[in-house]
Amino acid sequence: MTRKYTVDYEAELNKEQLRVVSHPGGPMLALAGAGSGKTRTLVYRVCRLIEDGISPNRILLLTFTNKAAKEMLDRVQRLIPHGRGRVSGGTFHSTGHRILRRYADVLGYSSRFSILDREDASDLMGQALADLSKEVTQRRTPKPRLLVDLYSFVINTGRDLEKVIVDRAPQYLDQAEIIAAVFRRYLERKRKADMMDFDDLLLNWLLLLQRHASVRSELKKQFDHVLVDEFQDTNRLQSDIIDSMLGPDRNLMVVGDDAQSIYAFRGADFDNILGFPDRYSDCEVFHLTLNYRSIPPILELANASIEHNTRQFPKMLEPVRKGTDLPRCVTTDSPEAQGRFIAEKILELREEGIPLEDMAVLYRNHSHSLEIQVELTRRNIPFRVRSGLRFFEQRHVKDTVAHLRFIENSRDELSFSRMLRLRRGFGLRLVAKVWNRISGADSLQTLRETPPRTHDLPQGARDSLTGVIKLLDEMLAPAFQTQPGEMIRKVLTEFYRQWALDNLENARSRIDDLDQLALFADGYKDLTSFLSEISLLNELSGEETTGGTTDEMLVLSTTHQAKGLEWSAVFLAWLAEGRFPSSRAEDEEEERRLFYVAVTRARDFLFLVRPLIARDRYRVDVLLDPSRFLLELPDEACDRVVVREQQEDDTEAQPEVTGRYSMPSFFDEPSDTPSSDDDVN
Repeated sequence: MTRKYTVDYEAELNKEQLRVVSHPGGPMLALAGAGSGKTRTLVYRVCRLIEDGISPNRILLLTFTNKAAKEMLDRVQRLIPHGRGRVSGGTFHSTGHRILRRYADVLGYSSRFSILDREDASDLMGQALADLSKEVTQRRTPKPRLLVDLYSFVINTGRDLEKVIVDRAPQYLDQAEIIAAVFRRYLERKRKADMMDFDDLLLNWLLLLQRHASVRSELKKQFDHVLVDEFQDTNRLQSDIIDSMLGPDRNLMVVGDDAQSIYAFRGADFDNILGFPDRYSDCEVFHLTLNYRSIPPILELANASIEHNTRQFPKMLEPVRKGTDLPRCVTTDSPEAQGRFIAEKILELREEGIPLEDMAVLYRNHSHSLEIQVELTRRNIPFRVRSGLRFFEQRHVKDTVAHLRFIENSRDELSFSRMLRLRRGFGLRLVAKVWNRISGADSLQTLRETPPRTHDLPQGARDSLTGVIKLLDEMLAPAFQTQPGEMIRKVLTEFYRQWALDNLENARSRIDDLDQLALFADGYKDLTSFLSEISLLNELSGEETTGGTTDEMLVLSTTHQAKGLEWSAVFLAWLAEGRFPSSRAEDEEEERRLFYVAVTRARDFLFLVRPLIARDRYRVDVLLDPSRFLLELPDEACDRVVVREQQEDDTEAQPEVTGRYSMPSFFDEPSDTPSSDDDVN
């Protein structure tokens, strides 16, 4: 007897998707290429299982966001009325949380245990560090936030602590034993306080499965089918949890794309997906290669690029859509010219009917967006930075520039406060105490002439102030006044580089930002012109939030943040060796996968852009080699275009215009303001 289904699967799915959805069970690996309908396949697979008689509460769907799980299960409910039922869906962490509430007592916790967020975890790590203060008082130790980052990476990857320190904080390698002791104390404090952090939600879930046979037996019997989305992004801890949750029938379906595995820096393990057929020798492997997103020339370029990787499941994306516009490989004269080309082309495409929100500028590192943000702001093109602040709004940029602002304007109390509060021993109270003593017409000169010991400060703060004065004295040398880029490098070298490594997450990326800021500042003749420019850019950058159509904004994003998204037009910038691929990248094939992800975000138009030259810190123009990912492309894969700029002569005299503005009645002109042109002269 043929089963009658509510959903017409043959009509709703292509042949590749239908084979996955209708497969009876066992281990399954669905390799879903970009734009191939991965989510659709998962949704219809859940529907089919329910219609085949599997109780919804016997199905577990694991995703990387609760939003993704909710959207999938909502679609299930729309396709099969009441079909969503009690399907368990959510992130690994939320699922682990539900399980641990039931079995917490087995691990020595109560069922009412608290969950630490990132900030709480840093506070507790700081307390654990303080507990061992007698052992570490003579040594500089990592700050709690960095310790939390190291701890989290060790837990999620299962890697040796010393190896993690070498990769992520090599300056603290000699303190590996102390760090391990702090971690043990951190664990003790969590257990004693009946607390778990987010990493514990996974680690303790695995401990239940590995060390408690009765619990493992119950959990294995709970679900008949386990489905995992974005499997290429799982880490080793998550992979072991999945393997340990399976019942005797081993009904596991994992969906992912090895060509889009780009999160090794977060702990994702590429071998989870690549080695799946080895761990499950009887697994069925499916390929979803029909692409519903991009036109043929974009897919041909993507295929031509990714085939250079050797560690992969070979596959070729096949287009469903029609279109003949070739991607363009564009070479510009300089980074500034690159920004101008991108801005001009965006305006052209908008005139042709493509809204700004359907266009994106992608790049390898956030620092690569500096000149582009400047040019977009100058042209009043509204944009938003995906999952991040605009360049000049970032903390590390503002911290560094505060030093320069105080030198330029010694009455700038905000910059003085920001600069001093970075130093050991200074909080708001002590900063105010020093400011009250030095504030005046030339606070900088007063600060330099006043011995730190006269400020009645604790010894630590006094030493910090001595260091600040020394740094400012060196930056006031005449040679620095016409080189704002060198002033930034001085702040980095003498203080901020180490401070960032000790205190900030993603410190290396932030230092890259500041190195790029210094190069940008090299283009200005003096400190005043540089600070004036970035001040105006900051003011303009906020205009889009004060009125008008805020919905239509261009997207700026790193390629990592762009995964899973798509736009009609994509501009991929800084395709030069050392930029993309990154000079610090250890895995060329992962860098090529990142390039592949960027390319496959585009539906209709793709621009691969690179500057021909860039200026180094010595103000010397350096020829940049094109990215190896461009050189690998066959000639027919794209139109290669060189954009040369011409200087415009805009010296035509303009007629004088009579002013119409009247000063407000409450405005009092400062007494020392000149009242006429004669006074100025």
